[in-house]
Amino acid sequence: MSKPKEIAGLIDTAEHEFGSLDILVNNAGIQHVAPVEEFPDERWDAIIGINLSAAFHAVKHALPAMKRRGWGRIINIASAHGLVASPEKAAYVAAKHGLVGLTKVVAIEIANNGITCNAICPGWVLTPLVQKQIESRAAQAGIPVEKAKEDLVREKQPMLRYTSPEQIGALTVFLCSEEAATITGAALPIDGGWTAQ
Repeated sequence: MSKPKEIAGLIDTAEHEFGSLDILVNNAGIQHVAPVEEFPDERWDAIIGINLSAAFHAVKHALPAMKRRGWGRIINIASAHGLVASPEKAAYVAAKHGLVGLTKVVAIEIANNGITCNAICPGWVLTPLVQKQIESRAAQAGIPVEKAKEDLVREKQPMLRYTSPEQIGALTVFLCSEEAATITGAALPIDGGWTAQ
C-alpha cells in the first residue's frame, strides 16, 4: 500500500479478475506515538503514505471504471482522529483529517456519476491490536485486564463500550446500499460519543 504503482496494479487486477470494482474500502492504517519534536521523520512519511496517500492512489485508479459504469461506492476508514486530535499522534491525526478532506473532495467531484464517497470515523475498536494494548497496560499498572479495558475506553468515550469490527462492517454495507444513495461526503462517527463532546 506504500507503492502507487502496486496500488494501481491491485485495482487493475480486481477489475480483470472480477469483471468490475464496484466497492472500494480503504482500510489500511499504521500508527506511531511521540511528541512532535521527537517524531521520527521516517514514521511521519510512512503514516502519511499508508493512511492517506494509499487511499488517494486507490481512489484515483478506481474512479474511471466506476464512472464508465455509472455506479460505485468508496468508503474510507478514517478515525475519530479525523475529526478531533489527541497529543503525540501528529502524523495519524494529520493523515486521518486529510482522509476526511479527501473524502469530501471526491464526493463533490463525483456527485452526479452514481458514485458516493464517505468516511467512517471509529473510536475505540476492540481489535487484536487494541487487546494487546489493554493487556500491556494491565501488566504495567498491575491491574486486571477488564479494569485496563474500561480505563482505556473511558479516556475518550462517554459510552464505555468498544465498537466491534462487525459494527463497522455493517455501517459499510449500509453505505453501499441504495438506501444510502444520497449520503456522500459524510464523515460518520461510530465512536461511543467521543466526538460529541
